[in-house]
Amino acid sequence: MVHFEHRAFVQQDPETVFAWFAREGALQRLFPPFGGHVVSAPPAGLAVGSEARLLIAAPGITGTAASAVGESVAAIGKRFGLPKRWTRPEVSWTARHTALDAPRMFRDEMTSGPMKSWVHTHRFTAQDGGTQLLDVVDFELPEVLPSALKSFPEGVLEKELRRTFAYRTRQVCDDLAFHARYANSPRLRIGITGASGFVGAPLKALLTSGGHTVHEFKRGIDWDPEREFMDLDVVRSVDVIIHLAGHPIGGRFTAEAKQEILDSRVKGTRTVARALEAASADGKKRALIASSAIGFYGAHPHQEQPDGEISSAETDPALLTESHGAGHDFLAEVCAQWEAEALAAASDTVRVTVLRTGLVLSPDGGLLSRLLPLFAAGVGGPTSKGAWYSWISRDDLISMYAHAALTPDLLGVFNAVAPEPVTSDEFAQTLGKVLHRPAKIPTPSFGPRLLLGAEGADELAFASQRVSAAKIVDTGFQFRHPTVEFALEHVLGAVN
Repeated sequence: MVHFEHRAFVQQDPETVFAWFAREGALQRLFPPFGGHVVSAPPAGLAVGSEARLLIAAPGITGTAASAVGESVAAIGKRFGLPKRWTRPEVSWTARHTALDAPRMFRDEMTSGPMKSWVHTHRFTAQDGGTQLLDVVDFELPEVLPSALKSFPEGVLEKELRRTFAYRTRQVCDDLAFHARYANSPRLRIGITGASGFVGAPLKALLTSGGHTVHEFKRGIDWDPEREFMDLDVVRSVDVIIHLAGHPIGGRFTAEAKQEILDSRVKGTRTVARALEAASADGKKRALIASSAIGFYGAHPHQEQPDGEISSAETDPALLTESHGAGHDFLAEVCAQWEAEALAAASDTVRVTVLRTGLVLSPDGGLLSRLLPLFAAGVGGPTSKGAWYSWISRDDLISMYAHAALTPDLLGVFNAVAPEPVTSDEFAQTLGKVLHRPAKIPTPSFGPRLLLGAEGADELAFASQRVSAAKIVDTGFQFRHPTVEFALEHVLGAVN
């Protein structure tokens, strides 16, 4: 039997902290993206007998990289109708709540999974005006392991537990601090399109764990952008709609794919906007928070000079602000039409906010998931020499959506990027530093061109945009991860 303890201090009182743990979404907020996935969380909170089902990644960066590869394989497998469990290198784990003494303690135990036994006790104690969290884990390794080998995996697991609980501590502190800043705001009913996606799922968890009610719009049930249909009874019941749904961007820019990318965004946003307009007859004030992207500025906005000539790559280009015009490539045209549909919904009763999203950092999707396998193998490096990355951590992005929903006077267009953009070279060096891997081998240009085609590679893999976050900062938004090093350390579990 191995005994492990982790202590942490949280500023809020035990009742507030325990209430957060008991809400829908808390498990998803606590579960690290480098550790696997939450398949299902208990609908009854911490009630004795309620269960959660998880998929657990192998420990360390190798396991994180393998899961990242699994995400890509799963995306391909989805096209052929293959279940995700067939394409992900993770093991199943079921935990059941077995004891509850609110607001002092709860316990969960593994009922099926790779260990012989696993008991996790969570304790909450008042201390210095806040709360001491004590996590106690007692576990036994499978009996099939020879006794001579058991000490090795025990050490690996203890290291992984320290990594995981350091992540959990930062999540608890950051989420509770975020919710405290909006403590005087009313609890809202928020509708989300794309609520099961890469951004939508953690956003839903952030909102519900903060006490808000979330309605997940289901395609074909209460909304259908192809028919420009949205259930007006549902729309009337919400205070805010956060519109995230859209056809994925990441494959070859074939004529068919480009049409799907454009139509899904224009038709989807138009459907939401018209539904809000129809619902406004009741006089209730609502908000539309719509997604867009920094692709609005074009893939290479810094190279075009006022005289129309193309310069060599700039080492320190001016930051792009929301007042800059749209670019002229495909994704810029998509973003311009996308935003126009959202902004057309603005009225005396509908507040519209548009977030132009940068490169979102998380190991389970986007740029980082594609780079991790290369860096884990020691063959990583810059993707596009000299290009500028305007990035944002996924937790900061979902916090920005929540900030937009909870700030009644926030309207117009905002860049959803971190305050410190970096070059591709700086990003690679920082990622290598965090992973303790070399970062000297540039990604050959033929790789992205092979996967994305010439146009897709130019607008996605080789894009260079240095974008300003000043406008959203001026609204009072506080970043959790203002630097790329801090963001990568957090999402990859590299901070102890």
